[in-house]
Amino acid sequence: MAPQLNVKGSDSATARILGSGASGIAELLVFHPVDTIAKRLMSNKSKVSASTLSTVIFKDYATAPLGRRLLSLFPGLGYAAGYKVTQRIYKYGGQPWFSDILSRNYKDSFTNAFGERKGKMMMQATAGSLTGIGEVVLLPLDALKIKRQVNPEAFRGRGVVRIFLEEGTTLYRGWGWTMARNAPGSFALFGASAVTKEYVFGIQDYHKATWGQNFVASIAGAVASITVAAPLDTVKTRIQNANFESKVSGMTVVKDLIKNEGPGALFKGLTPKILVVGPKLVFSYTLAQSLIPWFSKYV
Repeated sequence: MAPQLNVKGSDSATARILGSGASGIAELLVFHPVDTIAKRLMSNKSKVSASTLSTVIFKDYATAPLGRRLLSLFPGLGYAAGYKVTQRIYKYGGQPWFSDILSRNYKDSFTNAFGERKGKMMMQATAGSLTGIGEVVLLPLDALKIKRQVNPEAFRGRGVVRIFLEEGTTLYRGWGWTMARNAPGSFALFGASAVTKEYVFGIQDYHKATWGQNFVASIAGAVASITVAAPLDTVKTRIQNANFESKVSGMTVVKDLIKNEGPGALFKGLTPKILVVGPKLVFSYTLAQSLIPWFSKYV
């Protein structure tokens, strides 16, 4: 009979859900309007002046009351909200859970292999990697979000429920590449954050990090994560943005990409991704790291 794992942790499950969920919601509220404004400005083909700026940004709601104008900056929020909030709850709330399992059941193994200090950081990184692998369960929401952004014709007027019923496992296309991307990406995110707290700030108990320390650690983690995952993320995205009927394999995508565009194409968009995705990840991860311990004081 297999031994039972001790999974009890220092933070309650409620605190982890509340802290990570709040970070996901805050990320959407702050960054979704910014993305909308950027896309509308980039899509506008006429000259923008002070007198036309409001019309370009708010479109049909340029003369509406302030509240209605602000709401107009949240178009297509459904897919983004469903995926992003669920993902943040799972990622930021799940990693501590995996960390608790490793710490309480395999701490000696990590300490013997890497030493006490490095073993603690490796547990954080490994817990992040396990969380990233499990994130594949959210793949259908991610696939729908990407198709809505870059290939809306794939929907052909169908609703979400109908797409789930008709496409089934097709929505899990690229699951292997997603796991291959998430494992090192999440390892780097949580690992680099732990290294920063440990070596830069000398923090022994990561729960006691200040907002500022969490912010700096999140920057290190975000840059490391995005860079490490970039090649596999490119492959994953190209698989997912194809039509539902397409059955192109990941290896075919890699082969064609290297043949036609060169190996450097695997890192296409890395700089803008760090500049655009990085702040979102830093913002939400900083909040989650700070809010989970705060909520633990009350729930």
